Amino acid sequence: MGAAGPLLTWLRIIAASLVLLALGACSTVRIGYGQAHNLLYWWIDSYADLHDGQSSQVRQDIDRFMAWHRARELPRYAALLRRWQDMARDDVTAEAVCRQYDELRDAWLRMAGQAGPPLARLALQLDAAQMAHFERHQHKRLEGFEKDFLRGTPGQRLDRRANRLRSRYETLYGPLTRAQEDLLRQWLARSPFDPQQTLQTNQREAGELREMVRQWQALPPGPARQASTARAAGDWLASRLPPSQAADHPTAAVVRHGCELFAALHNHTSPEQRAHAERVLKDYESDLRSLGGQD
Repeated sequence: MGAAGPLLTWLRIIAASLVLLALGACSTVRIGYGQAHNLLYWWIDSYADLHDGQSSQVRQDIDRFMAWHRARELPRYAALLRRWQDMARDDVTAEAVCRQYDELRDAWLRMAGQAGPPLARLALQLDAAQMAHFERHQHKRLEGFEKDFLRGTPGQRLDRRANRLRSRYETLYGPLTRAQEDLLRQWLARSPFDPQQTLQTNQREAGELREMVRQWQALPPGPARQASTARAAGDWLASRLPPSQAADHPTAAVVRHGCELFAALHNHTSPEQRAHAERVLKDYESDLRSLGGQD
């Protein structure tokens, strides 16, 4: 399970970058997706320091996951992007945006179910040195979060968040106006996101993950252990994404605020920016259909 961190990262990249705003050109989608096998392996190896005997199995697991994703998920993403092109032409409500988030969350849950068994299998093979290696990387990631979200003055922290989010929006709409940038900062300043609380949660969950893996490894070997750990790994992955905005959960407020922010900014875009968004989404759709063999 020491590899769960990097695989989780790349599952999110696969789920989000292909259907959201992380890639800047349609050709990049094809190149990035084509390299996903190697990138997934590299990330897992960098966190778990795989042994030679583990490498072959991990590569096979990645190949199976990517084959499933290409056949089953890319058509869903392409259909979603088709719908977003229609939505891009008109004003939207926060409720409509949150419904799209829920669809992406459903995609994440499906991927978690697919990734759970191979993650559990790898977790049961990790030795003490690999667990120590993973713990060091956990600390490095936590330090990166602290650097990005907690260092500097409140204004500096807001600037970093605004710049990061502006770049994503500009991938979709093209350059934002000064008024749109101001709107973005105003909404971010009111966000219920609490980085200090989030860091503390991440620190607690990092320790819980290591303890969970040790408990798995202490179970008697056999099919029952593999089955129970596979389910637990899938459940753990599923819990990594914030819940539906309708859920009674603290982070659901952050999701709702994100939906409101997106709707507010979209509703202040020009016809030219919306046309730009429609073209970007259409290019993404075309690439996903090509990758999924739907042309």
